[in-house]
Amino acid sequence: MSHHAMLIEDEPNIAEAIRFLLNRDGWQVTTLGDGGVAEAEVRARRPDLVILDLMLPGRSGLEILQALRADPATAALPVMMLTAKGQGRDREAAERAGANLFMAKPFSNTEFVAAARSLLGTG
Repeated sequence: MSHHAMLIEDEPNIAEAIRFLLNRDGWQVTTLGDGGVAEAEVRARRPDLVILDLMLPGRSGLEILQALRADPATAALPVMMLTAKGQGRDREAAERAGANLFMAKPFSNTEFVAAARSLLGTG
């Protein structure tokens, strides 16, 4: 059975690269480029994994993550936080907000797919 990832990333080239990697690994991927609609879309589509950029138009990744963690229906949903800012304070903020995994861009393709699998216990 394939897994469903919701990718919330506003940079089209990065979103396409991640979509390609996960599709090739057998995942179904839904992509969103706007943080303002992300929370409602996660609730409506119920993905197995959320891949969330830290900086988004409309609403930040941290705000979205905090809202997901505050809702019992999405509190346990695995979330991988992505950012181009690999500084320690960004990692700490993501961990405090409840991210399961933090990955700085750029990342290796193999490492990315392995991380996604590990969050679902399939890799």
